[in-house]
Amino acid sequence: MQTGFGRMGAMFAIEHYEVEPDILVTAKGIASGFPLGAFTTRDEIAAAFHPGDHLSTFGGNPVSCAAALANINFLERENLHAKARQDGEYILMKLRDMQKRFPFIGDVRGLGLMLGTELTADENLTPAAAQAEAVKEFCLKSGLLVGSGGVYGNVVRIQPPLVITRGQIDFALDVLGRALAGVTEESRREPMTTQVGR
Repeated sequence: MQTGFGRMGAMFAIEHYEVEPDILVTAKGIASGFPLGAFTTRDEIAAAFHPGDHLSTFGGNPVSCAAALANINFLERENLHAKARQDGEYILMKLRDMQKRFPFIGDVRGLGLMLGTELTADENLTPAAAQAEAVKEFCLKSGLLVGSGGVYGNVVRIQPPLVITRGQIDFALDVLGRALAGVTEESRREPMTTQVGR
């Protein structure tokens, strides 16, 4: 649901893995805010459905379908999946530079514009959820929205809009760098605490 329609540097994330799916389920990005989901499959699987099998009250809503068509046309015309790949490579490079400056960054990973920076409390890679939350709060107060997630809540999630400009990316990276520096300064004053599990 979150990885489709260009975000991962390809129209669909599955394209990175040389797999041809039997069924592709999409939502969210298909209509960029309008409520819509889609179920796409091969002809022989689709033939198993009979009228009414996939009925829903709002199925085929014409406004949402028109929004999806306009959205997909825009994504293709502007080549946003290629832009997401290039922007993602740039952000990853900058995040890896930050990783050298901030030893509590345990991992930097992602594809396209779906990236994560994992924060750890020590050389054993103990999850540092409190620090991820502190980074998120600093960013929010500084005009940047990032998420926190991962199994232990210690991954700062970076998922900007596909139309983000390089200037906006640089602003976001500057804020993130200041947030990470703030966590470093805080950890000098008191030992890093660890919050495992959610």
